[in-house]
Amino acid sequence: MKDKKQHLSSLIKEAKLGGGQDKIDKLHAKNCLTARERIEHLLDKGSFEEFDMFKQHRCRDFGMEDKQFLGDGVVVGHGTVDGRVVCVFSYDSTVFGGSLSETMAEKICKTVELAAKIGAPVVGFNDSGGARIQEGIESLAGYADIFLRNVMYSGVVPQISGMFGPCAGGAVYSPALTDFNIMVKGTGTMFITGPKVVESVTGEKISSEDLGGADVHNKRSGVAHFEASSDQDAIGQIKRLLSFLPSNNMEDAPLVETDDQADRKIPQLDALIPESPNQPYDMMDAILPILDNNDFMEVQACYAMNMIVGFGRLYGRTVGIVANQPNVMAGVIDINASVKAARFVRFCDAFNIPIVTFVDVPGFMPGTVQEFNGIIRHGAKLIYAYAEATVPKLTVITRKAYGGAYCVMSSKHMRGDINYAWPTAEISVMGPSGAIEIVFNKEIKEAPADKKAEITSKKIEEYTEKFANPYRAAGRGYIDDVILPGSTRFRLIRALEMLQTKSDKNPLKKHGNIPL
Repeated sequence: MKDKKQHLSSLIKEAKLGGGQDKIDKLHAKNCLTARERIEHLLDKGSFEEFDMFKQHRCRDFGMEDKQFLGDGVVVGHGTVDGRVVCVFSYDSTVFGGSLSETMAEKICKTVELAAKIGAPVVGFNDSGGARIQEGIESLAGYADIFLRNVMYSGVVPQISGMFGPCAGGAVYSPALTDFNIMVKGTGTMFITGPKVVESVTGEKISSEDLGGADVHNKRSGVAHFEASSDQDAIGQIKRLLSFLPSNNMEDAPLVETDDQADRKIPQLDALIPESPNQPYDMMDAILPILDNNDFMEVQACYAMNMIVGFGRLYGRTVGIVANQPNVMAGVIDINASVKAARFVRFCDAFNIPIVTFVDVPGFMPGTVQEFNGIIRHGAKLIYAYAEATVPKLTVITRKAYGGAYCVMSSKHMRGDINYAWPTAEISVMGPSGAIEIVFNKEIKEAPADKKAEITSKKIEEYTEKFANPYRAAGRGYIDDVILPGSTRFRLIRALEMLQTKSDKNPLKKHGNIPL
């Protein structure tokens, strides 16, 4: 028995070395953690239970039968984060560059399936050069097997991907199918084809970082949701993100004790909206003081910045925040903002997270660039997401809510449960100036030159008084109440408490056909 115990210990020691100490040292020299260290930093101390430590690849071509490593190129298992079970897999770049083999795919699929069975989030640390070329079709089949499970369990358990190293070719599609992607700046990259292939095909010369680095995917493509400065920073963000989320689609997010009073008044909000309707302000100045302890985890903070999405809490309960940002492009909705918000709304709906929407929107972005690139189709995604969502939906119109953009942003007509407006709200088909130009165009055109300005000003004043306010909508019941801005936190918390027992269902169907 002693010999067997020693043999087991030596095998465990060998497995934990991955591709060897020299390769581990190279990772550390780049200020990167190993596959196992990433798991250790994520999970509660001593909670990791590893599976398939002794599994090895089966390839017998190109001399691969002589190159065997225990566990192959991925570490898998489960543990806890703040006491809650989480399943995890971590690519080991010290073993064949983390390239995917048939056996690695089996380990990852086993982990994702376990997560779905027990109702636990799954976190994947990606650091892989792509498919293991020596295995050919087996490696490609492995990717497809992983993709299938990403799709099957989408909306069942939260799936989070971390880009801690290269992620190329087929390897990028699994992270793209998951709910959130965190990229480490300087080391994490994602691209379908690398710089050498790009140059050979298109003639473009570009670095890996400029082609698919963290900045590119956080600011330009929208593929990533968070950017981190280091492995440790990325893991910290993953842990914080998990704290806002339920473990699965059958549970609610954890209720967190708070010392922030529900009835706390916020007097600075009463003076937040500028006198001029065209003067911008920062919607964050409304969101942060309303949330518990000003704590807000913004998602895709550097992408489509005219739309804000992210997680916060109201009296301990997680809420998803969606808001127009009048400080950027006047808060207008364009293609990128539509897709960003639609995906976030659908995630919240899938995981029982109430949605709070702050509205100050002049409309959808006009112009040939937007029209030719499908603003109609992409804007319809946001309509679809809000209309489909059955979670509690609370809305606060702070200033402008014009035209179709009013309808889209969780209006009463999109099954908004509680819709509030501040006294500064303007709810109408369009702004007063534009409306007057259309409605009274002939009268103004035919007026004497010295009277045009006077008539225009008078008509704008009349239109503003009649339409550009919240009271006509409130009179129709489209707004449940016009509230003082300083009381918004308390009113939202009260509404959220009332809606805890909400039950709403969509018609029975296989699935809808979202305008992709």
